Amino acid sequence: MQDLRYTVTSKKHPNKPFIVFEKSSYTYRDVDKQSNKFARALSQHASVKEGDTVALFMGNEPMYVFIWLALAKLGCTAALLNYNIRSKSLLHCFTCCGANVLLAASELRGEVDEVLPTLREQSVSVFVLGQGVEEAECVMEGMKTLSSSRIQQASDQPLDPQLRSKVTLKSPALYIYTSGTTGLPKAAVITQERLSMASSLQAISGVASDDVIYIYLPLYHTAGFMMGLTGAIERGITIVLRRKFSASNFWDDCRKYNVTVIQYIGEIMRYLCNAPKKDNDRHHKVRLALGNGLRADTWSEFLQRFGDIRVCECYGATEGNGGFINYIGKVGAIGKEHFLHKASFSYALIQYDTEREEPVKDSRGFCIKVPKGETGLLVSKISARAPFSGYANNQQQTDRKKLTDVFVKGDLYFNSGDLLRIDHQGFVYFMDRIGDTFRWKGENVATTEVTEHLIMVECIEEANVYGVKVPGHEGRIGMAAVKLKADVEFDSKATFQHVKTSLPSYARPRFIRIQNSLAVTGTFKQMKAKLAEEGFNPSVIQDRLYYLEDSKGYIPMTQEIYDSISDGKIRL
Repeated sequence: MQDLRYTVTSKKHPNKPFIVFEKSSYTYRDVDKQSNKFARALSQHASVKEGDTVALFMGNEPMYVFIWLALAKLGCTAALLNYNIRSKSLLHCFTCCGANVLLAASELRGEVDEVLPTLREQSVSVFVLGQGVEEAECVMEGMKTLSSSRIQQASDQPLDPQLRSKVTLKSPALYIYTSGTTGLPKAAVITQERLSMASSLQAISGVASDDVIYIYLPLYHTAGFMMGLTGAIERGITIVLRRKFSASNFWDDCRKYNVTVIQYIGEIMRYLCNAPKKDNDRHHKVRLALGNGLRADTWSEFLQRFGDIRVCECYGATEGNGGFINYIGKVGAIGKEHFLHKASFSYALIQYDTEREEPVKDSRGFCIKVPKGETGLLVSKISARAPFSGYANNQQQTDRKKLTDVFVKGDLYFNSGDLLRIDHQGFVYFMDRIGDTFRWKGENVATTEVTEHLIMVECIEEANVYGVKVPGHEGRIGMAAVKLKADVEFDSKATFQHVKTSLPSYARPRFIRIQNSLAVTGTFKQMKAKLAEEGFNPSVIQDRLYYLEDSKGYIPMTQEIYDSISDGKIRL
């Protein structure tokens, strides 16, 4: 149980700095006492009790940690809301987990006002808190304040463990939301057991008790909260907490606070590599980088520029029942098979038909494992040792992630939705998401592979590859949204020559869209669904568009070309 683990850590290292945030520093004892105060204030003024689900709607700050620990001590489940969501999404995320209390930071009061009438109808208790809130008991009908002075008046003495007497390892500790790249977010159920297991990742990765970890990733997501915060508690280390990522301040912060461990996700490392070079790029104490989503080319560039940093690439899903760790440090791999790992985590890569969007079955109706070196869909057996808790109040989506009768009648597996490849040495490589891979001219096109080739073109800084539908054609054809390097024009000839020599004809992006910036989620994952929906119509898209004409290369996309494609005059 995470609050018990924290209590043990705080007693073991009471005077050790736990959270360093801007100009403030809190020891493990400080945070323990603050969480006791918050627990009593929430119990007394918000009537929060064991079994309640309380939603947190706030950014990265120490109070986030105080409140979460307070809720854990009261036996409550915390729903970690993305502070970027608004209106419909905010209401959806709040209601789908069955929360009955909403705690919002004062700076997000406007966003809460927008949905307050609906929350009031649902008899939800809404509290605004923080340094700047008014002392008034009620700001407006349906919304109250929980001021800092009221919280600080509460006792900081330990709470009675009986307040959470019904909590077990199978009890939900958190609800963490999927990024919602393909629809409304889903609330993944994180049990006490799962939280405890995820917290051990730092130990497995080689984080020591004297390390200092830099957390700038949002605490509402798995990486920042479970891999970062609770992992740090398990190790008893110091956290340098930042409100949000800043490429320009990243290394200055690392130097200022003697950071030894950094986290990354998605495109973060590329942002760091794209920042202007400095003479002191290698002047820091960072020895370990822990995260996921690091592309091989960026990995090599990062090490060459910033020095001898051990990169520990991991793989796993928020709601998943297993994962991989690249403990060897092989560039480009997301993990390495290990016999001990296999003993507790039963998994396989199976053949998958991207056109029919379903696993390939043999004559007996069972799935087919792919040979070593070939790409397949990762499925992992659901068992007592590797449970899948699913999504809160969403049985339909939970069932969609399950596969039955995979290898034998009656077995049950978790469908990761990811296409992986395992080489003959046991290294695991991420190839694509099944929703991102598209089929054109009877061939599968992996968006990650095309992206890696595009960003090798001198003028291109970032690329996001996806498939778009074409009237009169089956499947989807390749399109790429790209961000150019600063003060550089799109080099159509160089781009054409590179994709022509590097990619088969069916995988070459037929359309290129020039954007000032590429849309990403709050956890820096590229967003493809909206781009795919918008397609390649120049009358709809304001960005510059280019069309790959087989004999001429990339030429400006015109309405005439679009109409000819739509009418079938141009066959792709």
